[in-house]
Amino acid sequence: MTTSSLLPTALATSDLVQPVNSGAQLVGAGLAGIAVVVLLVAFFKLHPFLALVLGGFTVGGIAVIGTDATVDGEAYDFAHVVSVFSTGFGTTTAGVGLLIALGAMFAKLLADSGGADQIVDTIVGRSSKRALPWAMAGVGALIGLPMFFEIGLVLLMPVIYLVARRAELSLVVIGIPTLAGLSAMHALVPPHPGPLLAIDNLGADLGITLGLGVLLAIPVVIVAGPLYGILAHRWVPLGPPSLTEAPVSVGAGDAGKTGGSGGGRTGASDDASVDDTGGDTTRRPGFAVTVATVLLPVALMMGKAISDIVLAEGNLVRTVFDLLGTPFVALLLAVLVAMWTFGFGLGWDAKQVGSSVESSLPGVAGILLIVAAGGGFKEVLVSTGVGTLLAEWAQSANVSVMLLAWVLAVLIRLATGSATIATITASSLMAGLTEGLSTGEISLMVLAIGAGSVFFSHLNDAGFWLVKEYFRLDVGQTIKTWSVMETVLSVTGLVLVLGLDLVI
Repeated sequence: MTTSSLLPTALATSDLVQPVNSGAQLVGAGLAGIAVVVLLVAFFKLHPFLALVLGGFTVGGIAVIGTDATVDGEAYDFAHVVSVFSTGFGTTTAGVGLLIALGAMFAKLLADSGGADQIVDTIVGRSSKRALPWAMAGVGALIGLPMFFEIGLVLLMPVIYLVARRAELSLVVIGIPTLAGLSAMHALVPPHPGPLLAIDNLGADLGITLGLGVLLAIPVVIVAGPLYGILAHRWVPLGPPSLTEAPVSVGAGDAGKTGGSGGGRTGASDDASVDDTGGDTTRRPGFAVTVATVLLPVALMMGKAISDIVLAEGNLVRTVFDLLGTPFVALLLAVLVAMWTFGFGLGWDAKQVGSSVESSLPGVAGILLIVAAGGGFKEVLVSTGVGTLLAEWAQSANVSVMLLAWVLAVLIRLATGSATIATITASSLMAGLTEGLSTGEISLMVLAIGAGSVFFSHLNDAGFWLVKEYFRLDVGQTIKTWSVMETVLSVTGLVLVLGLDLVI
């Protein structure tokens, strides 16, 4: 492992935010703020947005008690804490919030048009019985690239049932690879909220993080998906679902409903929408067009990252990619292209396209607020200088920052059940430890946090109960399948991050 991956031996603390008070007081403030968030979310069931606001105020309030420290010549009082939190809230909304909104629009168009169904039917329809688990892992990863985990799960559950029934395979054998594909993309690959927020907090390069995330996601999905699925089936030997069994409706079911003329799968008995040959009675985009549209923003952002490395400044191609590969521009172009390929090109009118785009936003309003509040929470933590103290401790202890980032995310994940809160908190604490790290190493830190944020989903995670109900498992079976799969995914991600850190 490189010296920089452990932590720069000559840490430029002058470039970091200096502590505003004693180390004990700042550490206590940070722990108290995290404890407030954990308690309010895990035990009092308060919405994470409010919990993060109160947690940020707790950190700022405790950190400045009994101090004469000043910020920009003004007394660092509680009013200043509110100002710092508001600044972080607004900055995050302007950056990450815009990308989340655009991603939601794109995903809704994909679902409503039947483009997601086209991907599923084409890949599954061309796979042998033995290859089906691998095909479903690919489907989960591809669908999970633009979609939130919960929406992808709702969309794919009827497919999982249908494929398992017709192939006479266990729901576990088919379902675990699909879940692994969805979860890995959610944790490791932008433009999902967690990776985007970690990139923003740590100042990572989005294109490089995207490329490394996709590179890591492939072996992670293989290990946690088809390979672990074989073992999980031995622990929970479910038979193929019967004709009377179907996915149940559990709250999030509306997430996948169509808003235009689409053919997105939404219910338990959607067998009628897919015949035995994989056909569909509604018009939908072709497979090649669908995949090209899904991969368009990925290609643009990765193109920018590559051109910045291999082309000189002033080169025309690099200049073009510097514009088109900017995350906001890349996703905006993807949405505009999707409005044609998933809308107008299928015969939709302007009202139908507008309805699909508009209906995507209410579903992500809560996520936007949580992410923005996380930006405020992070800004308060950084402003106290606790990150500098943590950096100095890690340097003296010779601790790998990658391992430290993963452990912090794991601890918050286990306590709150929220991958988003785990990512927000861990990346906020690690913000002071990026000084002196290379661009690639900072991207690896983002991925380490992402991997840690999905560790061992259990009773305090809404996703745990979603999987339990859809797969008709008891709590013990859900732990043996879903929870352990998430753990395998998390640990595999960490091992790969540490391995890449040796060569980057």
